[in-house]
Amino acid sequence: MEGTMICSANYVALSPISFLERSAVVYGNRVSIISGDVKFTWAETRLRCLKLASAFTQLGISRGDVVAALAPNIPAMYELHFGVPMAGAVLCTLNVRHDSAMVSVLLKHSEAKVLIVDYQFLDVAKGALQILSKERIKLPHLVLIPDCDRQLSSRTMIPEDMEYEPFLMTGRPNFEMVWPSDEWDAITLNYTSGTTSSPKGVVYSHRGAYLNSLAAVLLNEMPSMPVYLWTVPMFHCNGWCLTWGVAAQGGTNICLRNVTAAGIFTSIAGHQVSHMGGAPTVLNMIINAPPSIRRPLPRKVAVMTGGAPPPPQVLFMMEELGFGVTHSYGLTETYGPGTVCTWKPEWSSLSPDEQAKIKARQGLHHIGMEEVDVKDPATMKSISPDAKTMGEVMFRGNTVMNGYLKNLKATEDAFKGGWFRSGDLAVKHPDGYIELKDRSKDIIISGGENVSTIEVESVLFSHPAILEAAVVGRPDDYWGETPCAFVKLKDGNNATADEIIKYCRGRLPHYMSPKTVIFDDLPKTSTGKTQKFVLRQKAKAMGSISKGSKL
Repeated sequence: MEGTMICSANYVALSPISFLERSAVVYGNRVSIISGDVKFTWAETRLRCLKLASAFTQLGISRGDVVAALAPNIPAMYELHFGVPMAGAVLCTLNVRHDSAMVSVLLKHSEAKVLIVDYQFLDVAKGALQILSKERIKLPHLVLIPDCDRQLSSRTMIPEDMEYEPFLMTGRPNFEMVWPSDEWDAITLNYTSGTTSSPKGVVYSHRGAYLNSLAAVLLNEMPSMPVYLWTVPMFHCNGWCLTWGVAAQGGTNICLRNVTAAGIFTSIAGHQVSHMGGAPTVLNMIINAPPSIRRPLPRKVAVMTGGAPPPPQVLFMMEELGFGVTHSYGLTETYGPGTVCTWKPEWSSLSPDEQAKIKARQGLHHIGMEEVDVKDPATMKSISPDAKTMGEVMFRGNTVMNGYLKNLKATEDAFKGGWFRSGDLAVKHPDGYIELKDRSKDIIISGGENVSTIEVESVLFSHPAILEAAVVGRPDDYWGETPCAFVKLKDGNNATADEIIKYCRGRLPHYMSPKTVIFDDLPKTSTGKTQKFVLRQKAKAMGSISKGSKL
């Protein structure tokens, strides 16, 4: 329409690095980061990030180059989320649980030009570089974040000007940051956790990161100047985009190098924490903390949980301790949170058990996502909202990834039909809220019946002696598969396999109840997801319970 064209001179690409620019002015003297005795203000953080960006450009980093980081939740990791994109580069945060072989694969695939590594993972990084050196490819520059509290024998192996602080200080404070030429340009590269397959490089855009950061602020009901405790790994979906979201609100980031129940309660009490996040495993850690570690909460702490469906019993116990839990759901491909179970006032009159069951649902798409639906993956038709019919969860919107790096086929498969296919199976309730039932690869088919492992696990979690539980299918000559439960008991508690099976049969149809119970620690990814493919391999190795006869 005539007269409605936007003047290109007024166009500025959306980018979450603008949050830092604003907070440095509005909240300049307020504390931005606390890590032990280390403390910075927002004005100082902006200056440090500008210097960091300048240092990268002086090292030869230019627009679109990849800078990798292998570090826990520390101030440097937070600064990299701004300093790298301010240089026009792409940040690739690596999972700190990866070994040297996997790190070498990801460094090669991403073509990282620089690797920032914390002293705690220096041996892993050096091992990765040794592997790469045999392949005759150019190695990335190594910048070490040293342990300031003690001398490292390995420090002599790193030139002093390639330690993080001296490297940062080589940068110019008046550096003019490199703004994205297009808001769909890449800002970060995140590799999937690999719970179902080999890791894939998920490309995030400046636009998507900007929108999802603001959505995360809203779904966390974060006011200005929140105090956020970092229990979500910053390397996982860029801390669910709250690395940028906290900056948008001028909050204070409380960094935890190691996540423990004692660290959580001490930080909450000492810093008046208002918000935090974590997978159900972190929540489980909190509710099972011994009385000697627990401390009264100075105020209600808002917790966003996700990464795996939280058992209702865990949500119920968190609420009893004074935490307010919001359940979100998403994937690496959706910048972390893609849906939220928004609470309705009328639900507050329900019993605590009923409230916990509702909170365990995944809800609806958040305000930054265009749409989420549950569809028949073959016909692409929406399933009936009857809370029974299962389909695949699918997303579309600006906060869905650009695609998989160097993997066109995987990208095309993921977006087949015009929607991003999550691989998660769910039902839709009459009110439109979705509820996950399983991963498509995790569903157990026993005697022609679908068994939702999430439902079985919820019952197992309600057993007073069980700390952790995961259910997979075990091959069976008669039924095809039967549920096999791997459980870890709480310290000082006892329960037999027969007792647990009987407990489940009193609360589930018999075909859904475990036929096998194995007592063992559960293998997990660094983000708290149980590695079910490992458990499936164990169950498969056991063979069939029955040899052609009914159980």
